[in-house]
Amino acid sequence: MALLLGFLLLLLELCRNTLSLGSRSSTEGTEVLELELPATNYETKDSYKAGPIGGLFQIVHIFLRVVQPNDFPEDILRKILQKKFDLSTDYEKPENVVLTLKIIYYEIGVIICAVLGLLFVILMPLVGFCFGLCRCCNKCGGEMHQRQKKNGPFLRKCFAVSLLVISIFISIGIIYGFVANHHLRAQIEKTWKLADSNFRDLRTLLNGAPAEISYILSQYTTTKEKAFSDLDNVQSLLGGGIHEQLRPKVIPALDDIKAMAEAIKETKEALLNVNNTLKELKKSSAQLNTSLSDVKRDLEQSLNDPMCSAPPVATTCNNIRTSLSQLDDNTNMDQLPSLDKPIDKINDILQTNLSSLVQQGYKSFNDIPEMVKNQTTDIISDVKSTLNSIGSDIESIGEQIPIQDQLSNFMGYINDTETYIHRNLPTLEEYDLYRWLGGLVVCCLLTLIVIFYYLGLLCGTCGYDRNATPTRRGCVSNTGGIFLMVGAGVSFLICWILMTIVVLTFVVGANVEKLLCEPYQNRKLFQVLDTPYLLNENWKHYLSGMVFNKPDINLTFEQVYSDCKENKGIYGTLKLENSYNISEHLNIQEHAGNISNDFQNMKVNIDNIVLLDEAGRKNLMDFSFSGIDAINYNIYLAELSKAPTKANLLSFADDLEVKANHLPHGSLKQSLKNNAQTIRTIHRSEVVPLEQSMSSVYQSIKELQQKSSGLGMKVTNTLSSLDSAQDFLTTRISSVIVEESQKYGNTIVGYFERYLQWVKISITEKIAACKPVATALDSAVDVFLCSYIIDPMNLFWFGIGKATVFLLPALIFAVKLAKYYRRMDSEDVYEDMENGNIGFHRHHSTQTV
Repeated sequence: MALLLGFLLLLLELCRNTLSLGSRSSTEGTEVLELELPATNYETKDSYKAGPIGGLFQIVHIFLRVVQPNDFPEDILRKILQKKFDLSTDYEKPENVVLTLKIIYYEIGVIICAVLGLLFVILMPLVGFCFGLCRCCNKCGGEMHQRQKKNGPFLRKCFAVSLLVISIFISIGIIYGFVANHHLRAQIEKTWKLADSNFRDLRTLLNGAPAEISYILSQYTTTKEKAFSDLDNVQSLLGGGIHEQLRPKVIPALDDIKAMAEAIKETKEALLNVNNTLKELKKSSAQLNTSLSDVKRDLEQSLNDPMCSAPPVATTCNNIRTSLSQLDDNTNMDQLPSLDKPIDKINDILQTNLSSLVQQGYKSFNDIPEMVKNQTTDIISDVKSTLNSIGSDIESIGEQIPIQDQLSNFMGYINDTETYIHRNLPTLEEYDLYRWLGGLVVCCLLTLIVIFYYLGLLCGTCGYDRNATPTRRGCVSNTGGIFLMVGAGVSFLICWILMTIVVLTFVVGANVEKLLCEPYQNRKLFQVLDTPYLLNENWKHYLSGMVFNKPDINLTFEQVYSDCKENKGIYGTLKLENSYNISEHLNIQEHAGNISNDFQNMKVNIDNIVLLDEAGRKNLMDFSFSGIDAINYNIYLAELSKAPTKANLLSFADDLEVKANHLPHGSLKQSLKNNAQTIRTIHRSEVVPLEQSMSSVYQSIKELQQKSSGLGMKVTNTLSSLDSAQDFLTTRISSVIVEESQKYGNTIVGYFERYLQWVKISITEKIAACKPVATALDSAVDVFLCSYIIDPMNLFWFGIGKATVFLLPALIFAVKLAKYYRRMDSEDVYEDMENGNIGFHRHHSTQTV
């Protein structure tokens, strides 16, 4: 109990000191980014499991619920506490009588069991004494004579089985006693470790609080560095934000103008290429026409040969002469107009470097972030100064918290309490050693009795001879009967002592379990302690009166215990805002407002951005009026789609050679074959390249036609997009700047709002998380008192009491059974006579009781 008292005093002092400490608790830093307080690890487990023996404890709990099924007497306990435990004053008052009757009603189960136990304690010695005197007078079975009965064997078996079963039940109770006695001893030995771990956890709590405060304060530097980094990157963050807001509208317009500038260059290159190729085509076409004319003239001369006059050659010659018209040129390239004028106009347009003008527009637009940086230099400096001043304020608040002094004082109290417990624990262990030895003696005495019974049953059963008469029973059987009688005698001698121990431990253990352990576990005990005006008739709430000297504050034992169990901070748990209001000393809106005021003074002027000047606009208009789209491309396409010759020269040459082969040998035939070869040469060297050039120019003109189609509309749309983007810059840029400036300012302010909010949450909910306090109280009451002491003690009286109760029927059956095992002094003898059976008593030995 000294350990329990020490723990309770420790917890009470912790509440007092932490409250006075918490009343000055201050704002510390919440992490700006994703910061969390470092996790604190504690040694003591917040739950206790008894292990396999827990099942036996549950059996005892069930028995206690049967004996005492009444609910926790909250009203009775409140009235007793309000009367300051004095029920002797005016006892005859009706309310006192009623209160006494309620107590008796609540304790009726325990009282009945205790009364029965006391009757057992009183009557068993008297019954044993009378029983012994009676047997000394050869009464009550003391006469060493056994009368023969027909059901004797059956009774002997019934007595033996009954005694065996009862002995097993007694053995189970003894095992319970041994286990409980050893478990209690083992748990007391663990008390050192339990106490030390709790004290280390409390020290960790007290030593960790200043470290946590320092950690939170140090996070302001991290927050400030992040803010300073964003302030230094105002060019990319604010300027970039403005730039990105304008980009979707501006960049497409500039891209269209850039594409139009590339289109002008490409158009010029295409026109030059087509124009030069047309000139080459005209030369090639003229050369082809000359070559075909020469061949045609040579063929006409060959056909004037005299052989063409004689049939049948004349027919062939006429056919050849008729086909000579196929050797004419099929195109008229000279009729195609020249493209020199459109090219000249394009050259004039290209005198203005539209690409350079577009790049200037890009540069002017992309310079927005740099302009923002240059215009916000002074504001950024002011914001940094404000942030530094906030840091100084937070540090000064941290320095005002006298937490270290308070913790040092309380640390001394913990050391004193630990010294007291360590000084008295050896005494507790010494007393427990005596208790363990006493419990061992009790269990051994019961074990001795059971051993006598087991030996009696063993010897009596094994040595029994059914053919032997009572006066001639064997030594083994007789020894078994003696063992049974010794067991019965020892039972009479010690059972009342055992029952006295059982009654005392039962009354104490049952009441502690029902009045302290169970209500502590279901927290009804805290509800009683939280009754207004209970512990102090002048205080509505005792805990708040003790802590703040303000008993009207709703601070309850149950709420404090629950919050500590959930590992909440001391500040919120003990409602220290009633003594030191963090919100007043850490005004988030005030600090955030100072930063916001600096950003409200931010003025960014971006109104001189010109995407394309007048020269560029005029250049685009000139291109739309250059006439490129008015060129009659169909004339060129129609002419270029024709074949260079009216007939296929290869086919014509092949046909000419076939006809020449039908002619007789001579100069005509040879001349025609030579001309056919010449025609093939013209096809290879002139017609094929000409066809290829014409096809290439055809595709170029087709592409040029597609590019120039709707040129005026394209330029108009480009200028419209440019005007829209320029107008957007002119009319919306101010609102975009304001919007992005607010976002940027909110980001910076948000860092500190989140930081200060984290400071507040950390102090009110996380700093000095008081789980070790609840764990220490649990260790003192639930673990040490209830689990270490009361549960094993209850199991001990439960086992020993069961064994002691079963001693009563056991000794009855043992005395009855001993008559069938022991050797008798006399027996009944029956002899047959002529007129019937005559029985008489025969003395056989001098054996005494």
